[in-house]
Amino acid sequence: MGRLFWKFLIAFWLALLLAGAVVGTTVWLHQRAQEQAAASLATGPRDALLVRTAALTLRHGGLDALRSLLEEWRDERGVPVLAVDESGRELLGRPVSAEALASARELAQIEARPRVARLVPADDGSQVLLFVLAREGAVPHRHRHPQPPPLALLLLGGLLGSLAFSALLAWSFSRPIRNLRWALAQFEQGRLDTRVQPRMGRRRDEISDLGADFDRMAGQIEALVGAQKRLLHDVSHELRSPLARLQVAVGLARQQPDKLADYLERIERESQRLDRLVGEVLTLARLESGMVQGRREDIDLGDLLADVVEDARFEAEAKGRRIELVNATEGRDRLHGQPELLHRAIENVIRNALHHTPEGGAVEVSLHEAGRGLLLTVEDHGPGVPEAELATIFEPFRRGAHEQEGNGYGLGLAIARRAIEAHGGTIQAVNRPEGGLRVTIDLPAAGKE
Repeated sequence: MGRLFWKFLIAFWLALLLAGAVVGTTVWLHQRAQEQAAASLATGPRDALLVRTAALTLRHGGLDALRSLLEEWRDERGVPVLAVDESGRELLGRPVSAEALASARELAQIEARPRVARLVPADDGSQVLLFVLAREGAVPHRHRHPQPPPLALLLLGGLLGSLAFSALLAWSFSRPIRNLRWALAQFEQGRLDTRVQPRMGRRRDEISDLGADFDRMAGQIEALVGAQKRLLHDVSHELRSPLARLQVAVGLARQQPDKLADYLERIERESQRLDRLVGEVLTLARLESGMVQGRREDIDLGDLLADVVEDARFEAEAKGRRIELVNATEGRDRLHGQPELLHRAIENVIRNALHHTPEGGAVEVSLHEAGRGLLLTVEDHGPGVPEAELATIFEPFRRGAHEQEGNGYGLGLAIARRAIEAHGGTIQAVNRPEGGLRVTIDLPAAGKE
């Protein structure tokens, strides 16, 4: 279970505990208040008998008879039986505390047993409250606890407290969601650099994880859109040069009809360059989109490599270079993939090495087993690549600092990387200590992925 689950669980658990505590405290305080109020009255059986006697006297003899009885009890026995009319005045003018009066009225209304407080109708139609004070007198005890707040006030406090707690909880969960909505709105408006994680603060739960996932997605989309823009710019740039030469050749052919054959040859050459460029761009686009056509089958990488090297030797010998091949796999060089795609990837790497190897030099190609896969290494004896450019040579339209215009489009190694990655492999380049570049291709062997 995730962290968000525990946050909800603990929050609602605390809310229930808080509600229970408020209700329990309220009930306890009012029970204590009732007990405290009753402590100001005498509640024994003898006191109930005195109140009953006073009530009978009032019913049968009226207020005068009751006044005479109360005066007799006061003078002879010192019994504090009180009779309070509806206006709050005691029949004999004795002081009565508001606390004792309220307790007596409450006990009279609920008819508590024994009946130590009674409301009795007088002969004039009014009601008289009869009760007996506790022996310490009518004045409340000085150490008595203060009267608790009213029940309605306590319930209101609990309601406001729970409302504040609920509002805080709702804000805690709604704020990051609002931040996500804000980020989505910004992203929708084309602000691809929008990130939501800085607005999450120190939050660590599923919502924060969702924000981190959004940031990763936004970063990937920003990188993809940026790469598409760069690719469009680079393709436009590469198309501009041969198209410009085509236009010049057409214009010159019109001006100099006697050299039409030369200009037609130039136009054909530039058309072929455009065709190769468009073909390589389409191949790269298919590889990057994952729409690679072709049937996968078992491949003998040693035989495929030998075919590539044999084809490349014709070009190498024509330029005064040579290719050396070493296959140390001893027949354990099978993998599963697309032969045409792998052939093109390896050919691009070897042709790139031949291009940078000086006349009389050699390109060394070797195939070895490496752990659970096959390791293909291509080494040249050229000038190498500046360290700052090593990380970008497999990107589209990337040429080295020493490259001249017309020596390819910088797509060969990019196509090679996508093709190798489509087979679950990796490709990387490092400068050799003795000079030149070493390109290593790591491919998973059949049955060892």
